[in-house]
Amino acid sequence: MLNDTGKVVGFVPTVQPGKARSFYEGVLKLPLISVDSFASVFNANGTMLRVTKVAEFKPHPFTILGWAVADVNTTVLDLQAQGVRFEKYAGMNQDERGIWTSPNGAKVAWFKDPDGNVLGITQYP
Repeated sequence: MLNDTGKVVGFVPTVQPGKARSFYEGVLKLPLISVDSFASVFNANGTMLRVTKVAEFKPHPFTILGWAVADVNTTVLDLQAQGVRFEKYAGMNQDERGIWTSPNGAKVAWFKDPDGNVLGITQYP
């Protein structure tokens, strides 16, 4: 059904559309597709990502959007050079850069967008 004809579209809420657009376009380097009064739309490597304006919301404490990357260390360094701060969580055995190695060997790091949405990058084994 949806697997045959549908394409996934990602949605991220924002109460700060200008800051969100600057972050996703300028910091994360996602190509901007369009902007209207409802959302800034980006191309996330072939997946449409709609950063959607909302009147209010409370960010969730878990990852709402993530990327699989070839090299988590290089990606962390690249994002840190853009001013991104990586999160460190109590009880997680993360290294000095905030990278956690999961039991299956995946390497994961988390950061937040201007609205406090938790985003992640993962290097799978």
